Amino acid sequence: MSNSIHTLIEQASTVILGKDQQIRLAVTCLLAGGDLLIEDLPGMGKTTLAHTLAALLGLQFQRIQFTSDMLPADILGASIFDRETGKFSFQPGPIFAQVVLADEINRATPKTQSALLEAMEERQVTSDGTTRPLPSPFFVIATQNPGTQIGTFPLPESQLDRFLMCLELGYPDAAAERALLRGEDRRALLQRLQPVMDKTDLLQMQQRVQQVHVAEPLLAYIQALLDHSRHCGRFQAGLSPRAGLGLLRAAQAWALIDRRRSVLPEDVQGVFVNIAAHRLHSSGDYGVNLANPQAAEILEEVAIP
Repeated sequence: MSNSIHTLIEQASTVILGKDQQIRLAVTCLLAGGDLLIEDLPGMGKTTLAHTLAALLGLQFQRIQFTSDMLPADILGASIFDRETGKFSFQPGPIFAQVVLADEINRATPKTQSALLEAMEERQVTSDGTTRPLPSPFFVIATQNPGTQIGTFPLPESQLDRFLMCLELGYPDAAAERALLRGEDRRALLQRLQPVMDKTDLLQMQQRVQQVHVAEPLLAYIQALLDHSRHCGRFQAGLSPRAGLGLLRAAQAWALIDRRRSVLPEDVQGVFVNIAAHRLHSSGDYGVNLANPQAAEILEEVAIP
């Protein structure tokens, strides 16, 4: 089944050119059962990456275009009165899908952004006093434009902490961009993609991630990284316990992709910056700093067991 993971990464790389590392991180996030935030300029392929993963996994996909006038009910759904029955019936919103693309999430108001909090943390939605479970598997891919652009609302810390990983695609290198210019339209490629896994395979892979062995020294290493972020004095607040659990699960997924049954320090280091950077703010800095070099410095300052 690990061959399916590598086929997934290879197939995605034929659509998103020159971004093998970012694709592997996105797949790692999915296998770890987390949600993904992609921050970049418009036109970098954020939406295409989400469509590609959904197509290759054969999962139900819904896209939500966030705007400043959007309401929580536009995401969660609402109860509508049925004249024939004389009762209210719940009409589920687009959140009830297996892969949800929250496109340009920071163009919605904080009130609307908060509609995703329960769904991302508890995999359920509460509306009109009734709690409804979301499909399984459930995966949110959110994109956001840089906060310096007009019409954006910064994501609150509670929202950011619910994203397991944050990454940016960036400009392609010269060779990848030339292949992109000469190649076929990405939308046509997406239409021809065939699933390489199904829902059952994915759920089994997520279970296997949890079975990857983590030795006590590795747990101590993860704990040391968390502790250093909290007490080094460079950040407003350190990494949360949720971040620590996510770091552990992502390191297990990273090791599984490499077909290993135990986690190495290199696995923790491979995912750490993308898990930590969006959660850490330098003292006096109140904006999201995805490329925070101080997150990488933590790896240099904490000894490897």
